[in-house]
Amino acid sequence: MNLNSLIIVESPTKVKTIGKYLGPEYEVRASVGHVKDLPKSTLGIDPDKGFEPTYQVMESKKKVVAELKKAAAKADQILLAPDPDREGEAIAWHIAEEIGKGKIVRRVLFNDLTHDTILEALAHPLDLDFNRYEAQQTRRILDRLVGYQISPILWDKVKRGLSAGRVQSVAVRVICDREAEIKAFVPEEYWNLTALLEGENPPPFEAKLLKIDGKKAKIGDGERSAEVVASLQSAPFTVSTVEKKEVKRQPPAPFTTSKLQQEASRWLRFSAKKTMSTAQKLYEGIELGQEGPVGLITYMRTDSVRLAVEAINEAREYIAGNYGEAYLPPKARIFKVAGAAQDAHEAIRPSSLAHPPQAIKAFLTPDQFRLYQLIWNRFLACQMNPALLDQTTVDITAAKCLFRAQGSVMKFPGFTTVYTEGKEEKEDNGDENGFGKLLPAVHEGEILKLVELQPEQKFTQPPPRFTEASLVRELEENGIGRPSTYAAILSTIQDREYVLLEKGKFSPTELGTIVTELLVKNFPRILDVAFTAGMETELDRIEEGKTKRLDTLNNFYRPFTEELRKAKKNMTDIKREETPTDIVCEKCGKTMVIKWGKNGRFLACTNYPACKNTKNFTQDEKGEILPEEKTTDVPCPLCGKAMLSRQSRFGKFLGCSGYPECKHTINLAPDGTPVAPAAEGTAPEVLCDKCGKPMALKRGRFGAFLGCTGYPECKNIVKASPSGSPLQSSAPQEISDVICDKCGKPTAVKMGRFGKFLGCTGYPDCKNIMKYKTPAK
Repeated sequence: MNLNSLIIVESPTKVKTIGKYLGPEYEVRASVGHVKDLPKSTLGIDPDKGFEPTYQVMESKKKVVAELKKAAAKADQILLAPDPDREGEAIAWHIAEEIGKGKIVRRVLFNDLTHDTILEALAHPLDLDFNRYEAQQTRRILDRLVGYQISPILWDKVKRGLSAGRVQSVAVRVICDREAEIKAFVPEEYWNLTALLEGENPPPFEAKLLKIDGKKAKIGDGERSAEVVASLQSAPFTVSTVEKKEVKRQPPAPFTTSKLQQEASRWLRFSAKKTMSTAQKLYEGIELGQEGPVGLITYMRTDSVRLAVEAINEAREYIAGNYGEAYLPPKARIFKVAGAAQDAHEAIRPSSLAHPPQAIKAFLTPDQFRLYQLIWNRFLACQMNPALLDQTTVDITAAKCLFRAQGSVMKFPGFTTVYTEGKEEKEDNGDENGFGKLLPAVHEGEILKLVELQPEQKFTQPPPRFTEASLVRELEENGIGRPSTYAAILSTIQDREYVLLEKGKFSPTELGTIVTELLVKNFPRILDVAFTAGMETELDRIEEGKTKRLDTLNNFYRPFTEELRKAKKNMTDIKREETPTDIVCEKCGKTMVIKWGKNGRFLACTNYPACKNTKNFTQDEKGEILPEEKTTDVPCPLCGKAMLSRQSRFGKFLGCSGYPECKHTINLAPDGTPVAPAAEGTAPEVLCDKCGKPMALKRGRFGAFLGCTGYPECKNIVKASPSGSPLQSSAPQEISDVICDKCGKPTAVKMGRFGKFLGCTGYPDCKNIMKYKTPAK
């Protein structure tokens, strides 16, 4: 007898993908993510009662939970199918607590959303995994203890709104440490020497100086370079050895989460967040015409390189049929799973090879297609034969020097037919083995003609700033966070304005540097990379049942309370700190000091409040203070004094040098030219997009705006520039990737008086609004 079953997944998209494979005895509903969380206004954890958390049904999910309860009342059993990871396990436990009383409650895990996988999982439901839930609980409690107890100290000592995080702060430290290395780096001069040589057979070829007197060549300056060049001008260049060998290049393993994020960054210029959101959609299901929604890839949060036997066999058949037997190794490739990896899920791969990227391109967005193709190609490549190269190495002696020339040509492309790994900029300097470079036929003892010696001055380079790809790799190699957290870490540290991502490179902001210095000094244990990695290992041990949550929390919290006590007392009070300078205030002649404000550091007169002069500044490489305020040739239209170029959190503007007696300001256009504000009431030839009447320029406490002249019948307003130009586009609303957490419909990007926000497209039936976050580029 079939039981009526309620299947609960996280995402509304999965409802359709799973539902199409099931009969009427199954009802599929979505929780739309977490349904319970710790309270926002209080710590929500009682350290005196075993760190007991106080979970509450989220306000935005009360309606969802009520609907799930109604559906559960009609079901014989509840099958909980959130994502197969720690967060998914927590969602399952919280749903069970709310709707599972008196019901059969089981857990099902979908590694992919294909027909066979879904039916197999439903045929073999599991019990909820208490240890996995405990691991998630421990992480959540640790993060809450750190964030909610360190952040208020930062509010008091630096500024309100700052946050500290158990993992995010360590990630910021990694970036700050790299920046400190770059600033402390002292370039050293060195010289390379290349000989252009000609043998009996064409063409001429280059050989690089490798050794002098049997030791690695080190030429430190131009004088020494000239000496070496002079000693070689009349010396014979003789071929000492010629070595030819076949070199194999093995294919890379299939994607883990971190490797997918790294390669998507290098090849597709995707942020980690964009990679994960796109992969999530590919996993949950894409509408493929008459076939309906199809889950195209396996679960995308994994650090395992394991592949199912069925997937390997399918890949081998596909390679043999589409590329030929020459590309198929005699045995399937089995990749070794790293010792620290959690092997609960397979590597990321196509869920089936029945949907080649080109065949379904019409159903995918450009981003989905590119990422799916990347995953597809990497999966096929990992089961292909290696690439074979014929490599030639020629050593040449001249005087006391040894030169070397290398060349290699592709003999058989193997896996590189479908995939090659991306490289960081530092690595992208040509093949070290001279790939693609052909050398002429030479023989041992052959005397070569010296065509030219090419000395080249170089300087050692500082370590590069982190890209998203290299930062993810650094976090992974140091055990900071887990695959499921990398994208969130990178987004959070940017949202908090602790780091900037400019031209693809991370650098710390002044705020990030100051906060990191304070945290490292006052919480050295928590900001220690090794400690953070050790805590991740502890979470793994809890999931494996090898240690208890309470033991881990007690071991952490006892010393943490003492660190908190000392920090409250001893942490430097940046808000009230003043650093003396030798800059003289041009208004009253007193010296100025460096102070900290809500927009960062600035210069302030020591004669405050009698003199309220302030100015922004920068510092050069030597630490010299350079005031940014500059006198312009623009006269103040009110008092006639010169206007000063100044900076606020809204950008650059001109302020009267007669301040505070004259407080006139002029906004600047993006190109730096002054913008003359239009008079209030001016009609800027803009029609209301709601009633068609003219719009008039008005000014409110939030700045200039256009208001409909049909007011009060029509209350339409549009944000405007000082000159009266509308800032809000009348283009169709932009649909975002974020789903409404109340009704599950898409949200649209809208503009309000405080800036952009996400509004539910179900308006007016659903009036939910959500915070808008600028997408990472």
